Amino acid sequence: MTPDELLDVFHRRIRLPDADAIPGWKQEHCGPEGRVHRSYVEGPEGAGFVETPRGLGDDPDAVIAEEVAFFRQRGLPFEWKTYAYDEPADLGDRLIRAGFVKQDPETLILGEVDRVLDRPSALPSKVRLREADGPDDYRRIAELTNTLWNNGLARIVEQLQGEARMFPDRLSVFLVEDVLKGGPAVSAAWIRFHPGTGFASLWGGGTLPEWRRQGLYSALLVHRARLARDRGYEFLRVDASEDSRPILQKLGLHAVTVTTPYEWEPDLHHSPTTA
Repeated sequence: MTPDELLDVFHRRIRLPDADAIPGWKQEHCGPEGRVHRSYVEGPEGAGFVETPRGLGDDPDAVIAEEVAFFRQRGLPFEWKTYAYDEPADLGDRLIRAGFVKQDPETLILGEVDRVLDRPSALPSKVRLREADGPDDYRRIAELTNTLWNNGLARIVEQLQGEARMFPDRLSVFLVEDVLKGGPAVSAAWIRFHPGTGFASLWGGGTLPEWRRQGLYSALLVHRARLARDRGYEFLRVDASEDSRPILQKLGLHAVTVTTPYEWEPDLHHSPTTA
């Protein structure tokens, strides 16, 4: 399939029905004609997510203001994820004027599972790849990702552990470890399955700097692609950084568009309204 064909399938099967929403989060279609796709979870570690795959209608600024008001009332931070083809074309500028902070863009990578499996991959003999097995492994993975991206230990442990408990058939987590030294995981990644869509999405893939360029990322990707094929999935999806994009393209996947997250944080002095 061509990149444009892949993007069309992704838009229809994943974006429009919110098929990749975070499991366990509340989902709502709101705003004019249900154009706003909102998901969120409340509580001390709560957060939200918004995207608008069918555009914002005739008054984009009013729709943006409504979402800010919704999350401000609950005291929740949230991310508005944009795709390069979203309407209006100046959506990013409007979000910045509304108080959002632009984050680093990522490339949406899509491809057919069989294309990845056509490529050979191998791990160095001094490491092994295995499936994560419970809280201890999730913590080791969190320590790795926190070292790489400073994204917190507790959040990753709670996310993976909670998702694995509630939706065991939709998540598989893997780590690569040094069989000689033990200790921290040297690389880790996971795959989410989206039933009824044909798509599986790939996440993580972080590797300690001293272990890069030794095939760990590629081996994790091929391993997950094989699992996706065995479960009957046709397509893979990755939100790729500039570090991983060239590897993914070399393995037979396609860059189809650019996504950019815009983050909004509630005023620290604001007290959430209680109903």
